[in-house]
Amino acid sequence: MPEALAIARRELLRGAGMNLTLASLLVAATLEIAGDAAIRAGLVRAKWPFVLAGAALLVAYGLVVNVNRTIHFGRLMGVYIAVFFVMSQIVGLIAFGERPSGRVLLGGALIVAGGLWIQLGSE
Repeated sequence: MPEALAIARRELLRGAGMNLTLASLLVAATLEIAGDAAIRAGLVRAKWPFVLAGAALLVAYGLVVNVNRTIHFGRLMGVYIAVFFVMSQIVGLIAFGERPSGRVLLGGALIVAGGLWIQLGSE
């Protein structure tokens, strides 16, 4: 029985760690998207403070996405790409009124499936 409890505890901690990792990836994606948008706005409007703010946001993204150094870098980036794709489609729809085409949705489904495969697949 103690072994079963140890296994259950490990799985519970793994799930909590996965939730924390997912939350940090969502924050990182938000920072990256905001940084890219700020730089674009600064270049289009020739307002350099926007470019500098965008650069600061991109540095913050880099720090947040790498906060969990216990996950292999390639695995982390593979999952992050899936999270980033979903967040960028949401922002594109809400902020810019851009509806993804069928090709984008199909390609995105493959990206998300790949992220799930990387995160949930056994090693």
